[in-house]
Amino acid sequence: MANYQHILLATDFSGDSERVVDKAIELAEQNGAKLSLLHVVEYTGTVYTGEIPLPESLNIDQELTEQAEGNLQTLIRRKGVQATTHVATGIPKKEINRVAEENGVDLIVIGSHGKHGLQLLLGSTANGVLHLAQCDVLAVRVG
Repeated sequence: MANYQHILLATDFSGDSERVVDKAIELAEQNGAKLSLLHVVEYTGTVYTGEIPLPESLNIDQELTEQAEGNLQTLIRRKGVQATTHVATGIPKKEINRVAEENGVDLIVIGSHGKHGLQLLLGSTANGVLHLAQCDVLAVRVG
């Protein structure tokens, strides 16, 4: 079994993510590894409400980023762990791998959804992370 030095937990704050969080913390403690938490805000600049584009002045991305930072800090306090936090904006699978590579992560922990077929089994984000990752990926089944 590998001895991991830096574990990245990618979380979406969903109700199902508690198992994923607990598994990442457990692995970090078992390995004496550094733990980083990441939430990716999907870029809303291309989101449309029906036929009408959202006004750029709303700056939803900034509000979502600030909310995510607060949620990560709350999660760290609630779990009583030491961790570094990251919030990125973009396409989740790409941002998760970018943050992992830039920070020397050797294990990414992410939630997956059990349905049918590889992409459905893992979910599109977990599937994308798995195929792009330069390090090990642990997909924890949720839902």
